Amino acid sequence: MPGTKKPRQLAFVSSDAGDARAALAELSAEYGHVSMEDADVVVALGGDGFLLQTLRDTMGTGKKVYGMNRGTIGFLMNEYAVDALPERIGAAVAETIRPLEMRATTMDGEMVTALAINEVALWRQSYQTAKIRISVDGKLRMEELSCDGVMVATPAGSTAYNLSAHGPILPLDAPLLALTPVSPFRPRAWRGALLPNRSEVRFEILEAAKRPVNAAADHTEVKGVQSVTVRQSKKVTATLLFDPSHSWNERILKEQFRY
Repeated sequence: MPGTKKPRQLAFVSSDAGDARAALAELSAEYGHVSMEDADVVVALGGDGFLLQTLRDTMGTGKKVYGMNRGTIGFLMNEYAVDALPERIGAAVAETIRPLEMRATTMDGEMVTALAINEVALWRQSYQTAKIRISVDGKLRMEELSCDGVMVATPAGSTAYNLSAHGPILPLDAPLLALTPVSPFRPRAWRGALLPNRSEVRFEILEAAKRPVNAAADHTEVKGVQSVTVRQSKKVTATLLFDPSHSWNERILKEQFRY
């Protein structure tokens, strides 16, 4: 949605990196600074990891987040500049992100829930490969995946761990989720699946005591899981702002044509 309303109040937050802290001081002096609760827009200064943490902190609040790169990668970030920041934010394109909901049951019977903007990932806890049964919307799709791990990634997370595992890059507005294995052993040729974002994926850990598996929703880790269910949240959202000249979809296209 182009033409975000020009903000009246800005909150600046930064990672602990030196460049990010310096940018925080410079921008606060130039434009003033209010608390995150009172801000129209939160400006995140750092890298992609810090931006995602800021999105997690603002999920469900209606706050918009505008990131500027003061980190190392910055795939999700806008370019850093001090001049005309309110005007840049006012012209920004807003993208709504819906996180994943993870419901994990441990071998002790404990239920753990968490939200993930990037992905929900499972991976083996021991030297032995994990054995995982996969169902989608209640229908068994894979009786046994022998692997190092497997994940469900959102479009926002498709360029992170998912891409490193050779999963597909998804446009931010694509109504899809990526189901991607990590080092599959059997079936060796399986490279994953693209699922409608309304799908519910259930993972059941086979031989869980002998082949323990951990699960994580972004940075929330659960050890020794027995089963994990993943679906897109229907209620919680986060909003990310991009400069029109450097939109998310343009970055996705550039990434797919890298060689």
